[in-house]
Amino acid sequence: MKLSLHRMAISMQLSFSLCSLMTFLLLSLTENPLLADSKTLESDIQVLRSIRQSINPHTITSSSFLHSWNFAVDPCDAPGPHFLGILCDIPDNNSSSRITAINLQADGLEGFLPPGLGNLTELTLLNLGKNKFHGPIPDSIVNMRKITRLLLSDNSLSGSIPHGFRGLKRLEIIDLSHNRLSGSIPAAISSIRSLIHLRLSSNKISGRIPDLTGLWQLNTLDLSSNQLVGNIPEFPNSLITLSLRDNLLSGHISSLNGLRHLRALDLSHNRFSGPINQAIFALPEIRNVNVSANLFTRIDVMRMSTRRRPSQLRAIEAQSNRISGRLPINLITYQNLNSVNLGHNLFHGRIPVEYGERVSKGFWRSLFLDYNMLQGNVPSGFSHGSSKGSLAHNCLNCRRGIPMCRGRQRSPTDCVKALW
Repeated sequence: MKLSLHRMAISMQLSFSLCSLMTFLLLSLTENPLLADSKTLESDIQVLRSIRQSINPHTITSSSFLHSWNFAVDPCDAPGPHFLGILCDIPDNNSSSRITAINLQADGLEGFLPPGLGNLTELTLLNLGKNKFHGPIPDSIVNMRKITRLLLSDNSLSGSIPHGFRGLKRLEIIDLSHNRLSGSIPAAISSIRSLIHLRLSSNKISGRIPDLTGLWQLNTLDLSSNQLVGNIPEFPNSLITLSLRDNLLSGHISSLNGLRHLRALDLSHNRFSGPINQAIFALPEIRNVNVSANLFTRIDVMRMSTRRRPSQLRAIEAQSNRISGRLPINLITYQNLNSVNLGHNLFHGRIPVEYGERVSKGFWRSLFLDYNMLQGNVPSGFSHGSSKGSLAHNCLNCRRGIPMCRGRQRSPTDCVKALW
């Protein structure tokens, strides 16, 4: 009997010890996830490590998302405040989780983009904008075959744009603006049929604009503030916003006449010449046209009929060109037009009385006709209304009581020379 009791006690002790051991192991796995199986694909974790290592640690503040990255836990299984700025795809089966989005915008980070960044082959969003990244964009980025948004603006990235974009069939937004990128625009970009927004402004990109007509969904194209040369090519008819400001582009602009969805056009500070086509102002959706600081010599304005849909045009900026002739009277037929700048040109003759009426009735809230060769009396309508603008530096009989007459007129000698 004593022997049976002794054996039972030993059995109970062994069971208790085994239970304690299992409890200890479970607690250990909970408190130290490194002992558990990793849920995130190891190569994805390595890319996150390389991003962390490529950043100057002195620029990682306590408030930045990157400060929260704790590699003692699994990135796709991290509870609470770990791995902020990271999204994952967690499958239902036993396969590994994958990183699908990285957003470290405006995190104050200074560093470079690691060469292996393209190993994140399930990534759909990469947003590193408004930081201080420098160096090249890794060529491996073209391996991100599922990426839809590539946002690297407002950094100091240099080198050329990778030429392998042809394979990134899902890209909808490319924003590389406000960097130091050079070289040409890769022609392969034209094969990304899904592209909606393309912003490459404020870089040092040179060469000609490639044929982009294949981008049939593109509605925003911003190539401003670069060193692009040559004539402007045909563009996709889907464009809503087109900015080519501050380049070295030249030639005529008639190729834009068919952009029937265009709302905003900025061609300022280039070397375009010839006439400003009347079709530009008559586009059905156009609201803002800026063709200032070019070499245009004529402006043609179509008369808008009251029988058709009212023009949507609101603002015309055509200052600082070489436009001569009379002021275009047909501007008064654009019912929604409220801002006109034709200053710093070679217009001559009298100011149409109808211009004064648009000012006095408040239709034109802004009118600049300064630095031309306009002559004669100022229409009485300019004495009324609160429109801002200027008639200075012409050859006008400009009374002091007219607000827009502030500023000197040209000397009689200059006006006589202009007439001849």
